[in-house]
Amino acid sequence: MQAHRPRKRFGQHFLHDQQVIDRLVRAIAPQPGERLMEIGPGEGVLTRPMLAEGARVVAVELDRDLAATLAERLGRPEHLEIVQADILEVDVADLAGRHRLRVVGNLPYNISTPILFHLFDHLDALGEMVFMLQKEVVDRLVAGPDSKDYGRLSVMAAFFCDREWLFDVPASAFRPPPRVTSAIVRLRPRRLDAARLGLLPALQEVVRLAFGQRRKTLRNSLRTLLDESAIKAAGIDPGLRAERLELGEFLRLAEQVNR
Repeated sequence: MQAHRPRKRFGQHFLHDQQVIDRLVRAIAPQPGERLMEIGPGEGVLTRPMLAEGARVVAVELDRDLAATLAERLGRPEHLEIVQADILEVDVADLAGRHRLRVVGNLPYNISTPILFHLFDHLDALGEMVFMLQKEVVDRLVAGPDSKDYGRLSVMAAFFCDREWLFDVPASAFRPPPRVTSAIVRLRPRRLDAARLGLLPALQEVVRLAFGQRRKTLRNSLRTLLDESAIKAAGIDPGLRAERLELGEFLRLAEQVNR
């Protein structure tokens, strides 16, 4: 079948380097009979080997033309389900049903962060996630305190998941080559109890304000939410900047908001 012409509006860059494909499939390690959700299968270069390993794949594809031709490209395999939809509008929990879905994909770089937060909202239905993302986003996902890449995404991702950078992927591995390097990241959802989840709204607001003007100290960035005495009550120096705090300290600030 003729190669699909990449569409700029969908941020399409198709992986074609077989060594990278093989390495990514090994990282995913699909198991016979397990159900995987693939976001943005494109021409099916990952879908095919995952099916060959015996996995059942639910492929969520926004591009109508790709969704319509994917089954034919792959020889109409029995264990492939195609959902033509925007992943941001998919009810992931409904798709998972009674079983946790492992999720994989080469996420569109222009909307990768919204996709991640959409999935974070459905972690009860999800297992391990392995994604290819812009390296800059992966660097932010896995960053720790006192790093230039550390920010809101780092803290919130740490709340929801254990994060592991796996390897970088050069632009030459794609058609057409993007202007950036890519990277593979593994995310393992944390099991969050009711008490921890109860802190989430306050944590989101603390993190949003703290990193909104990251050069400000906490006493200034959080002044509409917490006064200096409340910050001190959390055991934190109000003169620090957000980039110095780890997740546990942000959670203590969230506890102060909820008092």
